[in-house]
Amino acid sequence: APVPTQYGLYSSFMGCFVYCFLGTAKDVTLGPTAIMSLLVSSYTFNEPTYAVLLAFLSGCIQLAMGLLHLGFLLDFISCPVIKGFTSAASITISFNQVKNILGLQGIPRQFFLQVYETLRRIGETRAGDAILGLTCLAALAGLRVMKSSLPRAASAEPLATRVSYLIVWTTATARNVLVVLFAGLVAYSFQVMGSQPLTLTGSIPRGLPAFQLPRFSVPAPNGTVPFRTMVEDIGVGLAVVPLMGLLETIAIAKAFASQNDYRIDPNQELLAMGVANLLGSFVSAYPITGSFGRTAVNAQSGVCTPAGGLVTGALVLLSLAYLTSLFYYIPKAALAAVIISAVLPMFDAGIFRTLWRVKRLDLVPLCVTFLLCFWEVQYGIMAGVLVSGILLLYSIARPQIKVLEGDVLVVQPGSSLHFPAVECLRDAVCRRALAASPPRSVILDCRHVSSMDYTVVLGLAELLQELRKHGLSLTFCSLQDPVLQVLLSADLEGFQHFPSREEAGELWAAPGALLGLGSPRMLPG
Repeated sequence: APVPTQYGLYSSFMGCFVYCFLGTAKDVTLGPTAIMSLLVSSYTFNEPTYAVLLAFLSGCIQLAMGLLHLGFLLDFISCPVIKGFTSAASITISFNQVKNILGLQGIPRQFFLQVYETLRRIGETRAGDAILGLTCLAALAGLRVMKSSLPRAASAEPLATRVSYLIVWTTATARNVLVVLFAGLVAYSFQVMGSQPLTLTGSIPRGLPAFQLPRFSVPAPNGTVPFRTMVEDIGVGLAVVPLMGLLETIAIAKAFASQNDYRIDPNQELLAMGVANLLGSFVSAYPITGSFGRTAVNAQSGVCTPAGGLVTGALVLLSLAYLTSLFYYIPKAALAAVIISAVLPMFDAGIFRTLWRVKRLDLVPLCVTFLLCFWEVQYGIMAGVLVSGILLLYSIARPQIKVLEGDVLVVQPGSSLHFPAVECLRDAVCRRALAASPPRSVILDCRHVSSMDYTVVLGLAELLQELRKHGLSLTFCSLQDPVLQVLLSADLEGFQHFPSREEAGELWAAPGALLGLGSPRMLPG
């Protein structure tokens, strides 16, 4: 995020304390994440005041959504959209750190300009930063592979084997810490010798942040930017940041809940996120969300309750109070390697192959989101949601319709009928019933129709009149109670109700009733 380093620490403890009391997942840890930092960079104009205000407003929005039980809105963000966003974000965040690996300065943040400028100025690479950064990347990759291939030591194993397993597991799990410590020692050694080939993090203010209201205005060269203008500047970020923050937390919580057999309440998570961001803004935090890396460490360490967040938050506070002077020597190349190592696994190349096999149409929102996120994150997410919505509406407007031909035409919709589907249904009936020689009456089998709106009822009445002109009838069978009530309540001309008769055969065994339109007649079977 485009804010001074200490703001990352300010954002790392309040969520831990709040989630301990309001969260529903034992493993989840709230704090700054790569994806949320990327979103913050899109709306805060490199100004910490905007970032803190965004946390405050996001908290208010999430809190209101939780109280109003609006967690269901997340159901409209499909998996292809999420995968497209996270995959694009992993590439964007990783490439954003390449400049620190190479020791380049003055590289723009916009992705395409960033790629161009990095390649154009690659000859200016600082050898020290590049060597250290690549070494850290290799070490992190090796430790990750070591952990994934480490066989678990059984309780029956000798003590020496179990101790060895614990040492290797701890080393691999704490790989980020070890790499940063190693890089910091290297940088300090160079500093002592009087030469420094590495770009360092630099000074970080010591001490805890003041507990105060976020600022609702910001100084400008021509006066002061008021609160209303700041909100207008943030714009669509007021919708994207709260929703994506909750989405990330829910996705992580569900991933670990499925492994530990407990349920996640989206509305309770909204409350926890809202309170965490709201209180976090009082200690100069920018928007936070669930962190996959820290949550994974929690789960693998055997954390049993959200109270593990108390330990995390306390350690961050101790670091702010006593250890910030040591952060001066952390090389930026080492931090860049840690970030790249953390976000690259978010790129899911296999999702493209999976969707190609499962449902190729889902590749459309995936690719739209993935490609547009390189331009602007918010445009990618909104476009992906829009495309997913269009595909959803198309399936409602064009339901599957099965037609069985015989002495009469049996038409069986594959799902509920809503107003966009009226013309499709009418065309399917008229095309098959009136085009036959001789024309045939129609039976509408509604066993899969659980709901129907008034526009559909009007459309069916018009269809009835059209069939009547040719001396044909339209009859419903297998009606479910809600659909029957809708048709009876409409009280339109031509609707006649006949209770079902068991002796009429299985085709007419509607649950409770048989509804005829026009001149229904009972047919054998």
